[in-house]
Amino acid sequence: MNATSSFETAPETEMGTETDSGRVVLLTTSHRVAPGLLSWPAWQTLHAADRVLCADGAHPQLPYLRDAGITVEETAPTAEDLLDACAGGRTVVVVTTGEGDPALTDGLARLAGSGRVRMPDLELLPASYDLPGARLLDLVQVMDRIRLECPWSSRQTHKGLAKYGIEEAYELVEAIEEGDRDELREELGDVLLQVVFHARIAEEGSEEDEDAAPFSIDDVAAGIVTKLIHRHPHVFGDETASTPEDVKELWLRTKAVEKRRTSVTEGIPLGQPALALTAKLASRVHTAGLDVPLPQGAGIGYELLEMAIRAEREGVDPEGALRVAARAYRDAVRVSEGALER
Repeated sequence: MNATSSFETAPETEMGTETDSGRVVLLTTSHRVAPGLLSWPAWQTLHAADRVLCADGAHPQLPYLRDAGITVEETAPTAEDLLDACAGGRTVVVVTTGEGDPALTDGLARLAGSGRVRMPDLELLPASYDLPGARLLDLVQVMDRIRLECPWSSRQTHKGLAKYGIEEAYELVEAIEEGDRDELREELGDVLLQVVFHARIAEEGSEEDEDAAPFSIDDVAAGIVTKLIHRHPHVFGDETASTPEDVKELWLRTKAVEKRRTSVTEGIPLGQPALALTAKLASRVHTAGLDVPLPQGAGIGYELLEMAIRAEREGVDPEGALRVAARAYRDAVRVSEGALER
């Protein structure tokens, strides 16, 4: 409930006549940080203030401020009210709402620009900051609501969304190849959405397997954090790696212990594009030091197999190389189409 502006100004003051016009502190907080976790300068300012005001009686910080012995007045002052309240050198702290109280800040800016009044010192004091990754909390909350309230999203399954994951991955690759930073940021968001969407569905369990344990986005994040720490012993442990080759060797050795695979081909998804599949197989063979003769056969397929393995041996990604050539071919097609139109 928003308080009305039943604001009582400081006694025996007149706007613009005091030699010390005081101080107004606009205290901002992040809803992505637990209420009550404020910076030390914020707590110092709050305890030292002559008055602490907040227009939102349901502001999540209020119970914690009151527990700390701070009296908070639930009122919505105007800019003129604040000038009166600060006269005589007083400090007034305004705990801003989530929207930032634009009417109040606009009013203060208007008075400051008029030149007709003596303004108090104005200070914006962030009491809590978003940590790196804080916006991911917003994404989780938005996804949760969409899953509950959207007729389309509420009916989606892992299998139904699978094709979108493939599409978004390809669009991300295209953005990287195009070198478009704005497009790259957007496509990364689309890929991230797929992760959060699948994790949200997984929270509900599995329709196909009632015994399947549900998991959340936190479980997904915890799993990859554990994996990254375990596979980077040169960063988080006692191993040493000074070159990318050393890192790759550590990575493969750690994975081998984790997976306990009986073949170097295990874990390679056969559904990926054929050139990428061939390159991955060739990479595993090369890393394992195996001498595997190429299967003999006639036709373009076996010729492409040989070329893809040769490319991997020479440090060239055959899938990427062919995509570059295909894009050049596309450009040539457009040139030819333009020539035909002329």
